[in-house]
Amino acid sequence: MQGAGFEITSLLDEPTAANAVLKISDGAIVDIGGGTTGIAILKDGNVSYVADEATGGTHFSLVIAGAYKLSFDEADQYKRDFKNHRELLPVLRPVIEKVSSIINRHIREYQVKEIYLVGGTCCLDGIEAIIAQQTGLPPAPIIPASLIMFSRSMFFHLQFS
Repeated sequence: MQGAGFEITSLLDEPTAANAVLKISDGAIVDIGGGTTGIAILKDGNVSYVADEATGGTHFSLVIAGAYKLSFDEADQYKRDFKNHRELLPVLRPVIEKVSSIINRHIREYQVKEIYLVGGTCCLDGIEAIIAQQTGLPPAPIIPASLIMFSRSMFFHLQFS
């Protein structure tokens, strides 16, 4: 960034950046990204805890590649096709349960009542139900009629009508 002439004034982890859009007062933002799962715990609008662990969409693609005998790139494309999600959910359940255990480990010391899922991997249809079952906390609706997508530490807020 500095090489391009930009001055870096602030650097945020992805879950904290998500809260700049979501404006959540209390809860946990869980960013299930490409390579990691990031968690930010918020209390009274302030980030009180941040964690990041190496389990994300890449792990989902590796499981699909092994189960379906696909290359990594083919598996990655296969999981992005919404029509395959119902078929993939049972195959990916162990990885989703691992993500859930990461969430549980990081929120257990806090009084989290809602989980907000963001990141590309949370687009997997049905992931929220498994996470809710494993954590005992249903994911809260993010923003009605909108979608937050994260890619390589940048985020885009897309509003649908």
